Amino acid sequence: MSLRFVLDPELTPELREQIVMLWAEVSNAGGAVGFVPPVTTSDVRALADPTFAGITGGPDRLLLGYEGERLVAALIFADNRFTLKAHWCVLKRVMVHPDTQGKGYGSELMRKAERIGRTLGFEALHVTLRDGLGLDHFYGRLGYREIGRLPRALRVTPGDDRDEVLMWLDLSPVTAPDAGR
Repeated sequence: MSLRFVLDPELTPELREQIVMLWAEVSNAGGAVGFVPPVTTSDVRALADPTFAGITGGPDRLLLGYEGERLVAALIFADNRFTLKAHWCVLKRVMVHPDTQGKGYGSELMRKAERIGRTLGFEALHVTLRDGLGLDHFYGRLGYREIGRLPRALRVTPGDDRDEVLMWLDLSPVTAPDAGR
């Protein structure tokens, strides 16, 4: 089964709650989406509310993935809010429900984001990740390359600091070098 995607859905109260639940379940399964387990829906809602405001009243865009009628995947195209960076986009809160792991939904979500990114005119997509979870290999298989690290930038617990890894996917059309020069 493949996912059905919805870009920019209406953020009804019911959908907001579904996203908060997905976010909490991903976090509690060890997903690196802004929290360290255990996390409650109240914890998530405190971050989700301003995130939703950036979508409904701001420049951010939401992509959701459904297995049948069930929400199982999400990510946010976060606007850089800076004119000099308007040609690329940050993907945030990339999540796939833990009980759907291994079905290829993460790759499917990221491929859809790549296609949408191209359609929206972005020249690149950027994602950051928490080191130590193998996510660099996942994104690497999708064509992202590591462009830097912020050493010990993420304090998971006291004594467990992780690098924040910066990954980049170039969406610009490849141009052949000018042979006449």
